[in-house]
Amino acid sequence: MARKRVKIELEDSEGSKYSIVVEGNLTREKVLKVFEMMNLLDDGDDGNDDAQEPSSLGERIIHLIDEEFPYGDFTSSQLLEAYEDRYNEPIKLSIVSTYLARFTNKGMLARSRSGREWRYKRVMLKH
Repeated sequence: MARKRVKIELEDSEGSKYSIVVEGNLTREKVLKVFEMMNLLDDGDDGNDDAQEPSSLGERIIHLIDEEFPYGDFTSSQLLEAYEDRYNEPIKLSIVSTYLARFTNKGMLARSRSGREWRYKRVMLKH
């Protein structure tokens, strides 16, 4: 298996720049830990990153998938219901479906047909 290499660069709110290169046997979990560590650098003085919710709609949706459906599959309707429960705001099913299609095209989700509906599942990086 080819060695993988990921370079992450970040500039925090104070102007400090960070660059991290991770190389070798990368898993999704390892990469997420690096991002979590870098988020801690940019959190400012409170140090409580649990209170921060993702800001963009796409970030909210993928974050919700990771929390609510990390290993199981789900439909766009189930995700819509979970989104409205979590964020207490309405969202159109067509918007949810559009984001699911984008995430599928990017390789972040797998999609399969089950009767009349599509079922989605989060794709994990292989080690």
